[in-house]
Amino acid sequence: MTRLSLIAIIMLYVTKVCVAAEPDAQVVGGGKLDAMEKMDFRAVVRAAKEKVFPAVVFIKCIRESMESGKKISEEVAGSGAIISAKGEVVTNWHVVDKAAEVRCLLLDGQAVQASVVGSDKDTDLALLQLKLPADAAKPLPFARFGQAEKLVEGDFVMACGAPWGLSRSVSIGIISCTRRYLVEHSEYSLWLQTDASISPGNSGGPLVNTAGEIVGINTRGMSSGGDMGFAVPSETVLRVVDQIRANGSVKWGWTGVRLQPLRDFNKNMYFDAKEGVIVAATDPESPAKRAGLLPKDRIVKINDQSVTAVTEEDLPSIRRQLGQLPLNKAAKLAVVRDDKTLTVELTPREKGKVEGEELDCPRWDMTVKTINQFDNEDLYYYREKGVFIFGVKSPGNASSSGLQRNDIVVKVDGKEVTTLDEVKAIHAESLKNMKAKSRIVFTILRGGLTRQVVLDISRDYEKE
Repeated sequence: MTRLSLIAIIMLYVTKVCVAAEPDAQVVGGGKLDAMEKMDFRAVVRAAKEKVFPAVVFIKCIRESMESGKKISEEVAGSGAIISAKGEVVTNWHVVDKAAEVRCLLLDGQAVQASVVGSDKDTDLALLQLKLPADAAKPLPFARFGQAEKLVEGDFVMACGAPWGLSRSVSIGIISCTRRYLVEHSEYSLWLQTDASISPGNSGGPLVNTAGEIVGINTRGMSSGGDMGFAVPSETVLRVVDQIRANGSVKWGWTGVRLQPLRDFNKNMYFDAKEGVIVAATDPESPAKRAGLLPKDRIVKINDQSVTAVTEEDLPSIRRQLGQLPLNKAAKLAVVRDDKTLTVELTPREKGKVEGEELDCPRWDMTVKTINQFDNEDLYYYREKGVFIFGVKSPGNASSSGLQRNDIVVKVDGKEVTTLDEVKAIHAESLKNMKAKSRIVFTILRGGLTRQVVLDISRDYEKE
């Protein structure tokens, strides 16, 4: 069945339902006057669009990127929605990440600079503030939030935004799933899945219900095998926005406990219990490890509040509950172990940064980055505090010398390296003495094995 045929069937169905629901409509010639016209599905879509479209913004950012082995500026585009009369805009974290400049295009053609109030990588959300002129004539139009938790599969929604950087547009579809679990993209939230077309550039735009309310923020889409898009539910968006307003960020707590549902279909593991959530593992040196939690422990209460994860879709809410526990304050967990219930005191610490800082090293023709336990778990296993090669320019001195991406830098010319400041100082000194000494000895850790690599910086690839 074609999409056009589907829409025709939808319109006919909505018309029949609406006619049946209007007993007081005037009857002319045995029919109901204007019932179809008043409740035409196109009118429903148009009315909902007109409530939100004035609040949709087209976002362009100048972002600094170091993945190629040198610092470059690149332009990226996305979407957003104005959510207050004073010009607050909600969008995705990945739209404004590392942005040096943010510009927003409003519906009336006005271009406005914006500042990033705060962002949260864990939920892929960010809050911007439009830099409006002091003599702005009138408050900006803004969109209101609806309740994503009231959606059911089959409800109609619209994805608004700027696909492929083409200003703004709207696409229509249905909710395919209200509780989609995408663990690789967010551990704290489920997702709304829709077949409304979400293309690159739609990121950060609103997903809208037929009442003209924001029920989600479009985040990612797939086009292979049919339209499949995902949005962050409005309840998650509101929680994150409130915390960014208050603190400039979301202060997640970290416990280091890894959870497993009672019915784990993917791992083919099923536990003989009807309540609680299973401890799958605990991270090394984590609060959970220090508290004495063990694999196969079953957590049934967190601070006297019962918790249960029957399937993996139930995990994000429990992770969010653990992540929002008061920092540096002991929480009491009721745990079942060997059929006995015991109390474990767990003290979360602030999760902090979930990505390391970066540094460009010209003439070395590479960039380096600090190891972060959440972003570089495999490297953190070998070295908890340190620096690794983030990008290697090709052609360039680093690539010619055999240095590779993800090499952990242990020493440079015999000096131990653990911070970017140390690398920065050694790099500056090497450029100053380049004519007298053009070879630098790197001690690196690659795949757990230590080796030495000589970096020759005598060649200037930038001038070739």
